[in-house]
Amino acid sequence: MAQNKTQPHAASVEDFINAVEHPVRQADARTLLDMMTRISGHDAVMWGPSIIGFGRYDYVYDSGHSGSSMRTGFSPRKAHQVIYIMPGYTNFDPILDRLGKYKKGKSCLYINKLADVDLSVLEELVRAGLADMAEKYPEPS
Repeated sequence: MAQNKTQPHAASVEDFINAVEHPVRQADARTLLDMMTRISGHDAVMWGPSIIGFGRYDYVYDSGHSGSSMRTGFSPRKAHQVIYIMPGYTNFDPILDRLGKYKKGKSCLYINKLADVDLSVLEELVRAGLADMAEKYPEPS
């Protein structure tokens, strides 16, 4: 069975954020790092070359494919911040309606800059995503 391409590794989250060239994207990454660390209760870990993840869960699909992924995370990309709200099957529209300016993928948000959104609503969304994850994939005690 093929392994997921995006795996956690020991690269420095701080070094990664320091290397973000766009000053607003870098500052926003620091804000997200603080926010997600506080909300998730997990330390940040690099997943692949460009994703900062928090927490971990293991899954097995009906097909038998299994793997691990982060519970939530973000990536400061050139065009926008990508915020991963897992697992992507819950309707968060009532929260998203209050968020501000964003685009949505299956399990992620694309935000140009944090100034475009209400940070308290973003925190609510991250909390809701983590609560959703905890129902489907409880954290070990």
